[in-house]
Amino acid sequence: MAGSEKTEKATPKKRRDERKKGNTFQSKDVVSVVLLFVAFFLLNLMVPFVYQQIKNCYIEQMSNILNFQSLSVATINQLFREAAIIFLVSVLPIAIVIMIVAIIMSGVQTGFLVTGDALKPKFNRINPLSGIKRMFSLRSVVELLKSLIKVILIIGTIYSIILGIIPMVPDMLTTRIDSNIMFMRDETMSMVKTISMIFAVVAILDYAYQRYDYEKKLKMTKQEVKDEYKQTEGNPEIKGKIKQKQREMSMSRMMQMVPQADVIVRNPTHYAVALKYDMDHDVAPMVLAKGKDIIALRIVKVGEDNGILIKENKPLARGLYESVDINDYIPAELYKAVAELMAWVYSNKKKENFS
Repeated sequence: MAGSEKTEKATPKKRRDERKKGNTFQSKDVVSVVLLFVAFFLLNLMVPFVYQQIKNCYIEQMSNILNFQSLSVATINQLFREAAIIFLVSVLPIAIVIMIVAIIMSGVQTGFLVTGDALKPKFNRINPLSGIKRMFSLRSVVELLKSLIKVILIIGTIYSIILGIIPMVPDMLTTRIDSNIMFMRDETMSMVKTISMIFAVVAILDYAYQRYDYEKKLKMTKQEVKDEYKQTEGNPEIKGKIKQKQREMSMSRMMQMVPQADVIVRNPTHYAVALKYDMDHDVAPMVLAKGKDIIALRIVKVGEDNGILIKENKPLARGLYESVDINDYIPAELYKAVAELMAWVYSNKKKENFS
């Protein structure tokens, strides 16, 4: 069905939820290529040091063997310990650097995400049907093809290099061992460099595919987007009812303030604004209530029921309605017009008092 097709891009909430589950984008080939380059650089840099360590170890071991009167378990353990120390001194720095680079490269792609959800047991993974589906999925086919391409390229590269070395084998038999070692080192490094370049191209393609596949998996149906919106923003119908209830409460509070007004200025049915001015406390007249159309008529009705003076002034009523919020003082540009209105109010109140 069209409604069940995942055609919508993942929302920020969807991405956050997937990230919490440990489902993040990562290309393992990119990590492998970077590690290969780092290992190649370190090995190329430390070959003289490693060679010297092995040479010294060999000479020292031969000297120790000549000095031993007899070989025993203790002497063999001693020789093994010395060799192990040389091995650790030579290899451990490279291993530590590679491990740190692997952590950094994985962290850069995943945002250094640490989550326990990926470690939780998921029983659907041991479901035979799910396993068969994963086995014959597009992702599995791509991974298989990618592995086959890498194997073919590596075998082809090694084969071509060996073919180039074979004609030199007779000359190597009459050449010094250290020269042969250096020659093989150069050829090996050249082979590693070529393989690294091939892997770099594969990694770029894999990065693009992994990004595409990750975005495709995150896609949502239109219904999922709607459901998520309801969960995060609330049901639109309920929100509408809440807003309506809030407007009714606000309207009720405003109408309760109308009897406290000194005057209501109107236009004559479209706008109505209730004003109050306490010379001892207020810096200017204040708008207690305002409304348009039906609300304006309600304000006028409440004012009439409570004996509030009502004055028709079309420009002033509209100006107050559009420029002043409820419970705010009138602006300076309306002082003159409101002052005339308040003077009319006070004169009418004096007449009522005298009568």
